[in-house]
Amino acid sequence: MMTRRITQLLIGLAMYGISLAIFIRAGLGLDPWDVFHQGVSEKTGFSMGVVVIAVSFLVLLLWIPLRQMPGIGTIANAILVGLFADLGLWLIPEFSHLGGQIAMLAGAVILNGIASACYIGARLGPGARDGLMTGLVRRTGWSVRLVRTGIEVVVLAVGFLLGGSVGVGTVVYALAIGPIVQVLLPKFMVPERVKATAPTEAVEAAPAA
Repeated sequence: MMTRRITQLLIGLAMYGISLAIFIRAGLGLDPWDVFHQGVSEKTGFSMGVVVIAVSFLVLLLWIPLRQMPGIGTIANAILVGLFADLGLWLIPEFSHLGGQIAMLAGAVILNGIASACYIGARLGPGARDGLMTGLVRRTGWSVRLVRTGIEVVVLAVGFLLGGSVGVGTVVYALAIGPIVQVLLPKFMVPERVKATAPTEAVEAAPAA
């Protein structure tokens, strides 16, 4: 079971990074966090992947006051998504034809949804940004919708001011990613192992004759 979970995690994170690269090459707008990453990349000169990794670890520092504990998947997410994003940007050419851009955008959204369901379903720890959201929900008592919306509005605004790409892709992602993940997640969710009852415990629990 652990072999499957780790394999599924790694495949999911690789696909997530590649989907990010496809979003960028489509040139029609990014999701809020990646608008922020792209804006920071534009201002600093660091590659997109390096920025994704750096921001991931900075966000993990915010977990400390929230008493949020990372898992194996959390650390893997922080490193691998950025590495595969840079690999994808190196491999995938830019498209200037609108038809190609639309096709790339659609493919990126679908691949991102599959990737999200894959790594979330592995149950090895949330990504840094998702963990920030769940940690704030737990500590403040606010709703998931309120916390997630607040975080994404802030990073989107800052990213836009830094020069990140906001466009139709930003809207498409916001509307489509939730339903896609909701449909796919049950197919990728690794079932929890049921703890077997020890023979002695079973005997003790049995009713007396």
